[in-house]
Amino acid sequence: MTDKNKADQSASHKKTHTHDTSSTAQRSRLLGRLRLQPVDTITARSELNTMMPAARAKELHDRGHDICRHLITLTDDYGRTHNGIALYFLGTNTTPAQAEV
Repeated sequence: MTDKNKADQSASHKKTHTHDTSSTAQRSRLLGRLRLQPVDTITARSELNTMMPAARAKELHDRGHDICRHLITLTDDYGRTHNGIALYFLGTNTTPAQAEV
C-alpha cells in the first residue's frame, strides 16, 4: 500500500462521524457517549451506528477502560419489548491514561 492510500494516522478519534463504520470509530463514539451517560444496545445501534456494541465494549474493556454492563428490559420504537438488553456504563475505577480507543 502506498502512503497515499494509507489512512491519516494523526486523525483525532474524537472527530469520528457516524458514517465511519470502522471498529476504531465505533469504539470512539461508544466511549465518548459512555463518558457522558450510560448507553444501551438499542441506542448504540440507532444513534451511534455501532452494529455490535457488545464487541466494541469488550474491546474497550480489553484496552483498559472500566466498562460495566447491566441487563435491562426495553421497548423499541416499534413497541416490542426486549428482555436482556445490555446497558453499558463506566465503572468507578478511573481509566488509565494509557488506555486506547
